[in-house]
Amino acid sequence: MRSSPYSVMPSRALRTMVVLTLAAGTALITPTARAGTGPSVHQPSPVLAAKPYMGWSSWSMQSSKYPGLNPDGDYSYLTEANVLKQADALAAKLKPYGYEYVNIDAGWWRDWDWKPEFDRYGRQKADPKRFPRGMKAVADHIHAKGLKAGIYLPVGLEKEAYGVGEVPIWNADGCTTNDIVYDDLRTTNGWDSAYKLDFTDSCTQKYIDSQAQLFADWGYDFLKLDGVGPGSFKSGENYDNVADVAAWQRAIARSGRPIHLEVSWSLDIGHAADWKKYSNGWRIDTDVECYCDTLVTWESSVDDRWDDAPAWTRHAGPGGWNDLDTLDVGNGEMDGLTKAERQSYATLWAIAKSPLYTGDDLTRLDSYGLRLLTNREVIAINQGDTPPARPVTPSDPQQVWAARNPDGTYTVALFNLADEPAAVTADWSTLGFTGKASVRDVWNHENLGRYKDRITRTLPAHGSRLFTVDPHGKHLRWFRAEAESAANSLGGNASVADCPACSDGRKVGNLYAGGKLTFNDIVVNKPGTYRIKVSYLSGDARSADISANGGAATPHKFASTGDWGLVSSVHVPVRLKAGKNTITVDSGTGYAPDIDRIDVPKSR
Repeated sequence: MRSSPYSVMPSRALRTMVVLTLAAGTALITPTARAGTGPSVHQPSPVLAAKPYMGWSSWSMQSSKYPGLNPDGDYSYLTEANVLKQADALAAKLKPYGYEYVNIDAGWWRDWDWKPEFDRYGRQKADPKRFPRGMKAVADHIHAKGLKAGIYLPVGLEKEAYGVGEVPIWNADGCTTNDIVYDDLRTTNGWDSAYKLDFTDSCTQKYIDSQAQLFADWGYDFLKLDGVGPGSFKSGENYDNVADVAAWQRAIARSGRPIHLEVSWSLDIGHAADWKKYSNGWRIDTDVECYCDTLVTWESSVDDRWDDAPAWTRHAGPGGWNDLDTLDVGNGEMDGLTKAERQSYATLWAIAKSPLYTGDDLTRLDSYGLRLLTNREVIAINQGDTPPARPVTPSDPQQVWAARNPDGTYTVALFNLADEPAAVTADWSTLGFTGKASVRDVWNHENLGRYKDRITRTLPAHGSRLFTVDPHGKHLRWFRAEAESAANSLGGNASVADCPACSDGRKVGNLYAGGKLTFNDIVVNKPGTYRIKVSYLSGDARSADISANGGAATPHKFASTGDWGLVSSVHVPVRLKAGKNTITVDSGTGYAPDIDRIDVPKSR
């Protein structure tokens, strides 16, 4: 149960900031016209979020109970002095590697007891004890270091800003806070800490314009808009903030200053098109922080990202990126992770093309953490024109993620998410070729030579390796077998259904409680283990037992594809004999994904 961020103890959700970003290089797109939203704005957008942003955020240290971080009470770390100290350290240690944003998170307008400050127009005002020189002076200091300044707001009109509905709106004659919310004062955001804005009244856009102009005048370059729905563990009309995000996009365009807009947190993937249209980045998951005596722990939510990121991969690209949250790998004991976990954490963020912003104390980075944060080859994968990686094997404890790069090489990551050491193999057939490939160890800047057909490494618990693979072999040919083929056998509840996204327009679904699909007459010339490609659809993560020729089944976990109308694929090993084979997908006692087809390599 999350407490309200506007009580004395703000919730973990508060720290989640939402940054709305305009799509790079496109014309500003306004949402569907609604009464009273004001004129559309048509002008070229600044090139924002051409690549994932890099920087530092205050929330991890604000929210931690690590000894000494918040000596004056919960969330007391957030002060002007501490922010500027981190800005100075960022400039000295990380700026040469591309880190540039210094993002101030929740609470900058609240005192030690979490009581807010507002100006006479209902806009957040810096708490004089936390930020005695005000927010513009802080941004000026950050800019003087050659860095960019970020700030935070929760979505909606904060209850305390409403007054009795008579607070005037800046630069909007006759408009008051009574005009911009619904008459019944319905609440919104992840903590119900604000009144929902009513965009049918033209005054409402003017209020957002006034906030954006204030931030622009102060010199801020980034806004995290937090508690946004659908998402933030809320659903329903009151928590649909798409109109708010669109209004912020318009307001930023009118402000005259490019401001990166990030939306947060754990957003609804069903609205991915809206987040892409109106913002520059979107949080795909809950907080990474553990709200304990370290910054994070592996189990608290760091490890959740391997399950949750795959469905979002298709949505990331220049102009807007999937935000996996803060990267806390630089402080050793304070991070709360082993060295292996820290490297895996950094590896996933890099290959998923997540923004790389750390919440560590930059004044006391340890040598290992500094190497993780400043590895130029890893940063190049995140910041370059390589696409986001995705799993090419099921979401089992041992996983391989990969992406094909524009130059024909592959970025390949091996992960062992088990609690004990295990071997992980990247088979070249899952990348679409056979034969030899040159392999480079990215973290260690080492050329490992040529490997035939695969590379295997034994990894520690929660460990990883990151490679660049350059193929020298032959393109692999495949045999396709459609799930709905009349040659196959269905058992239990399994049935054929239409599927516009599927390769032949149909699929096999209802694979639950014993539902079973058997592909018959799968012919290969040589016996051996084949990595068959399973194309599937699943709105949530599901499992299936895979077997061949009536032999022992192996359970595999299939990550969500993001929607029941979207197809993804992973490669599953099966042992086949020369000649005809059967391959069975069995739901067992649970629920399996829907199956589009399988592709079987014609050689191994």
